[in-house]
Amino acid sequence: MTTPQEELKMGGLKTALRREARTVRLNFDELKSGGFIKQTQKDLFTVRLRCPGGKVTADKLKVAADIAERWGRGEVHISVRQSIEVPYVSYEHFDDVTQLLKEVNWSVASCGARVRVPTACAGCAYNPNGLMDTQSVCAEVDRRYFGTPTGHHKFKIAFSGCPIDCFRTREMDLGFQGVLEPELLESLCTGCELCVKSCEEKALRMENGLPVRDIDRCNACGDCVKVCPVDAMVSARRGWLVRVGGKHGKHPIYAYEVANYVTGDQVYSLIEKTLEWYRINGEGRERIGATIGRIGLAKYIDEVIKPLGLEAIETPEARRKFRSEGNFYD
Repeated sequence: MTTPQEELKMGGLKTALRREARTVRLNFDELKSGGFIKQTQKDLFTVRLRCPGGKVTADKLKVAADIAERWGRGEVHISVRQSIEVPYVSYEHFDDVTQLLKEVNWSVASCGARVRVPTACAGCAYNPNGLMDTQSVCAEVDRRYFGTPTGHHKFKIAFSGCPIDCFRTREMDLGFQGVLEPELLESLCTGCELCVKSCEEKALRMENGLPVRDIDRCNACGDCVKVCPVDAMVSARRGWLVRVGGKHGKHPIYAYEVANYVTGDQVYSLIEKTLEWYRINGEGRERIGATIGRIGLAKYIDEVIKPLGLEAIETPEARRKFRSEGNFYD
């Protein structure tokens, strides 16, 4: 037996709406959980379409335009989380909309207390700043976890390919940011100082004709590797810096940095264990950041990060304070 949410997402809209029509009422919570969001205007809804990582095919874009022209007001809205939304759609056309989406294997993006559609930048696919393949991992996370109930509140996941952090992993329930650990091959270094001059964090200084890195200042952006003309500065390793407990909104919370150089495969086990931890420890409708604030970050690190064998950040509170104050240009 399917739930009302599943019924909406799987295309059984006509049955659900007819049942509601008998009482001359629509269950707005159920509709919103299925991606049909009530507007101010009577009987009109915004249809939120699922776009993991902001990637959409040309065929799907044409369908979004078709829906907007036939059943909306000829316009679409791009949400802050990369979803395409078609506003001003009457509930009477929900079944038509669902059928058209089905033809291009497109679904709506659900709301409510569940894992939302993950967001991501272009990553290393074609962005020269990208350090990690954000798009591939985002697509896989969407396939595995989209719509997973949390038991408490929404759960947002984002991927940024480098420390520029375009996708605001500091403001996500769980955020992954690409990082690169530089390593100097001393025998190849000519002492040109280009790496030192290129480092905006002032994390490099020259000593005895060679660049020396200040680990506390380095934000693992990899700029020193990119600028080195003789390939003396190389990548020792790449991975994900993990942040947890962030959110924006009326009462924003700045996320904690809890693990470093997480590998691609470890991303999935970390998401699963974090969701399990949140379901067990969360109360009421609090976000995971509030849960951590209530019972302590150490509990999360001890019960999630360390059992997975991840490289835990030992002093996340101090690191969080340093990052939030922006102390990169002292």
